[in-house]
Amino acid sequence: MADETRLRNDTLRAAVVGAAGYAGIELVRLLAAHPRFRVTLVTSAKDAGRAVSDLYPALASVDLVFVEPDVDEIVANADVAFLAVPHTAAMAIAPALLDAGLTVIDASADFRLKDAEVYRAWYGVEHVAPNLLAQAVYGLPELHRAQLPGATLVACPGCYPTASLLASLPAIEAGLTKGARVIVDAKSGVSGAGRTPNEGTHFVAVDEAVAPYKVTQHRHTPEIARELALVIGNDVSLVFTPHLVPMNRGLLATVYLDAADSISAEDVHAAYRARYDSEPFITLHPLGRMPSTGEVRGSNRAHLGVALDERAGVIVVACAIDNLVKGTSGQAVQCANLALGFEETLGLMTPGPVV
Repeated sequence: MADETRLRNDTLRAAVVGAAGYAGIELVRLLAAHPRFRVTLVTSAKDAGRAVSDLYPALASVDLVFVEPDVDEIVANADVAFLAVPHTAAMAIAPALLDAGLTVIDASADFRLKDAEVYRAWYGVEHVAPNLLAQAVYGLPELHRAQLPGATLVACPGCYPTASLLASLPAIEAGLTKGARVIVDAKSGVSGAGRTPNEGTHFVAVDEAVAPYKVTQHRHTPEIARELALVIGNDVSLVFTPHLVPMNRGLLATVYLDAADSISAEDVHAAYRARYDSEPFITLHPLGRMPSTGEVRGSNRAHLGVALDERAGVIVVACAIDNLVKGTSGQAVQCANLALGFEETLGLMTPGPVV
C-alpha cells in the first residue's frame, strides 16, 4: 500500500476485478468520478479486449479496456483492488494481493463469515484462505466504522444483510425488543442476481411477477444472523425470506421485531433518530411515512421508516437501498474511504435521479 504521505496528498490507483458485472461496472462509474482514485485496470475474463464504453455506452467518458484477470498485472497497476467477483474467486487472489501490499476491498462473500466451516456449509466449498477470515473487517460502516481505518482487507456486506441490519440494529441496541426473534421480508430488483441470466431471471420469467426464492436456504442468512448475534449477545432466531421483484435495481427489507412491554411508536422513532442522526448516508422518515426504493435509486443512501403494531406487540421497520450502490459498490467505496483515511463521503454525495 502507498505510504501515508501519498495517501494524504495524491490519488491512488484502483483496479476493479470483475468490472463487467453489474456491481463491478457501478464501481467503475463511482470511482471514475472520485477525486482520490484513478481507475487504472478493469478485468473481465468474458469481455477481455472490449472497451468499457462498448459494453456500457453510458460510460463513454471512461477510456479503459477490459483485460484478463491476472494477479501480477493487478499488483503492477494498482494500490487498491476492488473485487466484484463471484464467491471463491476472491479468496483465490486476495492472499497474493495482500502479500504485495495492496488494500483489498472485497464485494464478494468470501471473507464475510469468520468461521470456515460455516462458509463450507452454506457455500458448498472449502475456504482456501481461512487464515484471513479473522483479519477481514466486516464493511458495514454504521456498525464497524471504528475497525475500518487502516484495514487492508474489507469484506463488504451483501445487499440483503445491509438493509436487514440497518433496519434491525437500533431497536435491539436500545433494548426495545424482547426475545431473539427477527423476521426479515426482503425484496430485490433483478440486478441483484447478477449479469448472467438464468431461467428464473429472464424477462419473461420476471416481468409482472413477484416470487420468494431460496426460502430458508439463502446464503446471506448466516451473515445477518452473525451480526445480529454480536449485538444481542446470543444466537438469534432469524427468519429471512428474499423475493425477486420486476424492477432493475433497488431493495426493500421489512423487519419485524417483538416489542418490549410498554413502549410507544415515539420511543422506537426516537431510538432510530438517536442512532442514525449523525450518519451521513441514512435518512429516517417521520412517523407515518415509509421509504420507497425509488427515492434511493442510484445513491449510497439508506432510507428507513418505523412503526409499532401495539395490538400485535411488534416493531416494524422498513429499509430501502439501491442494491448496486449502498448494497454493493457504493458501500465498497465508503469502506475504502475509511480504510485509506479519506473523508467517508468522498465521491458518494451526488444525489440520485429524482424521476
